Amino acid sequence: MGHDHHHSRWHRLRHLVAPHSHDSADKVDSALESSRDGLRALWLSLAGLGLTAALQAVVAWWSHSVGLLGDTLHNVADALTAVPLGLAFLVGRRAPNRRYTYGYGRAAALAGTVIVTVRAVSAAVAGYAAVRRLLHPAPVHHLLAVAVAAVVGFAGNELVARLRIRVGRRIGSAALVADGLHARTDGFTSLAVLLGAGGVALGWPWADPVVGLVITVAILFVLRGAAREVYRRLMDAVDPKVTDAVEHVLRHTGGVRDVGEVRLRWIGHRLRAECEIVVDESLSLVDAHAIAVAAEHRLIHDVPRLTAATVHADPAPAEGVDHHAELAHHTEDG
Repeated sequence: MGHDHHHSRWHRLRHLVAPHSHDSADKVDSALESSRDGLRALWLSLAGLGLTAALQAVVAWWSHSVGLLGDTLHNVADALTAVPLGLAFLVGRRAPNRRYTYGYGRAAALAGTVIVTVRAVSAAVAGYAAVRRLLHPAPVHHLLAVAVAAVVGFAGNELVARLRIRVGRRIGSAALVADGLHARTDGFTSLAVLLGAGGVALGWPWADPVVGLVITVAILFVLRGAAREVYRRLMDAVDPKVTDAVEHVLRHTGGVRDVGEVRLRWIGHRLRAECEIVVDESLSLVDAHAIAVAAEHRLIHDVPRLTAATVHADPAPAEGVDHHAELAHHTEDG
């Protein structure tokens, strides 16, 4: 209890020196900073993958390689998804208003659904081309150029994947992380194109379309994971460890006797919490409110990416007394 009291005094002193603002404008500035990081990663990815896909497209047209065509289509789709994601970041930085009281952060989750759709279409086109080549065989030319294009595809995708995953995790963007994971898988499928070119060189003409089918299947598996992540974000799912962390902070706030309901949701790249705590029934309304405010401040400072918290304080029930039932009884009498 002494440690909690000391922490509370130190927290109040620090708050006076460097106050923690709850103004909505400060929240918009914070989201804007994260959006700039995300936009920079997206445009760099667009440039890198666009250059990679352009090189591969030339070689695919020149060599008639179906495997390389599939890899090119996925790289093109991966590059183009930067456009809806970029729009989502731009929209997400708009301030809340009377209609969208939580702001526009959900635009990133909606962009994730567009990304999944675009990639599914590209996988379908690649699969169709591979099946058609199996049914109607045709020679593949310039195998050395195909091999070089495959290595370039791997390198370009891996660089983009690392950039997107790192920035996405830092700013809490599920769509950007999913995009990075997809880029990483595209890199390995580029290596599969290299194996297909080697098979054709050994006299196995079916190796190229088979690689195209393998690429399609691999992308479908990644799409399943990406779709699951986007679905969870749309359904307000959070990592249970974050919920545990919120409860831990609340229980270790001075004056809190117990913790009730804890609800968390993502709004764009930031978390919002709505919690219930139990305080001593003998406290005045002012003192109970002070404990709730202290809990809110500790949550915002101690839980990563949590930028807003609403904490409701309930009095601890006396022995044999149900405060909720008592309140309902007085309401009926009134």
